[in-house]
Amino acid sequence: MKILGLQHDIVWEDPTANFVRVKEQLSAARPEPGTLVVLPEMFGTGFTMNAALAEQETGPTSQFLSNLAREHQVGIVAGVAMVGADGLPRNCAVAFSSAGDLVSSYAKMRPFNPGGEGKSYAAGRQVVAFRSGEWTISPFICYDLRFPELFRTAAALHRPDLFVVIANFPARRTDQWRLMLQARAIENQAWVIGVNRVGSDPVAVYAGHSLIANPYGQIVAGAGETQEILRWELDLQLVRDYRRNLPFLDDVGTGWGRALQD
Repeated sequence: MKILGLQHDIVWEDPTANFVRVKEQLSAARPEPGTLVVLPEMFGTGFTMNAALAEQETGPTSQFLSNLAREHQVGIVAGVAMVGADGLPRNCAVAFSSAGDLVSSYAKMRPFNPGGEGKSYAAGRQVVAFRSGEWTISPFICYDLRFPELFRTAAALHRPDLFVVIANFPARRTDQWRLMLQARAIENQAWVIGVNRVGSDPVAVYAGHSLIANPYGQIVAGAGETQEILRWELDLQLVRDYRRNLPFLDDVGTGWGRALQD
């Protein structure tokens, strides 16, 4: 699978401006059809606690992502604040197929309560996974990265080949960002891509350092601290061979993973 991360400098609370930036960045990247494109957490607004900006499932951001996926014939995973069927806003990672169809929506299970996120957005209740060709993919969002039990639950229930982590991870904790992404890859014998933003908002500065780690935890591709494109071709056979030769995940079990859900 070819994968492409758009390390994006987000314009604060201005979806229209961010749509233009992303469209230009993706057009410049010229992705091959079938590529999986990953955008940061809340790419259209920044990590705002203004939950009034949360959209319905068919809102402007979803329409933009659907059209973009269809135009370039790529899959897309991106972050958006979305209102659920219960009327509550959540910080979500949505996935669109190359046909422009919404194939998955994950709500962040661990809101960043040190920054007040839990007061603005309801927590998600379960891990998810979706299929893209032969790949099983599980998305997570920023602060989730600090809770390895969430990734372990996904591994126990779905055995993802790839974890996608989208983020607004601040510059002062960049070293932790990199190490935790590598750790989640090692623990779960899976590919991991972490796509962070750059730039700043009223609260923090963001240094990017998006990366791709292989199932051994080795960083095979990494971005710097400016708006740029991260790309790599992931090898599914590497995951399958590693898990067959050293079947660590067989000893995880599924019982406790199900217990953690809800």
